[in-house]
Amino acid sequence: MDLILNERGLDSHEVVEVRGEVDVHSAPQLRDRLIEVIDTGKPSVVVDLSSLQFIDSTGLGALVAALNHANAAGARFQLVCQADRLLKVFRITGLHEVFEIHPTIEQAIEAA
Repeated sequence: MDLILNERGLDSHEVVEVRGEVDVHSAPQLRDRLIEVIDTGKPSVVVDLSSLQFIDSTGLGALVAALNHANAAGARFQLVCQADRLLKVFRITGLHEVFEIHPTIEQAIEAA
């Protein structure tokens, strides 16, 4: 399955929906798009992984790179994820302690 990225503004937040699979081939596209979104200057970026089917280590690296870019730009960077199979990946890698992860977009926005 290909990577599909959709964006929408929600008040001062930019929500990026990630669908499909993030792997060695699509991770650079995800990283580059997230960096472009961060560079628009919105104070908050919410990455919705609710429709993500698969992510490998290069995909996780793309998210970490975007988080680092957001931190450098002074923007808040949050993930939305409910799927146990994906949350397990974040727990196994210890990234659940690095990212702000919320079960819904609404909760991510409220936390911001």
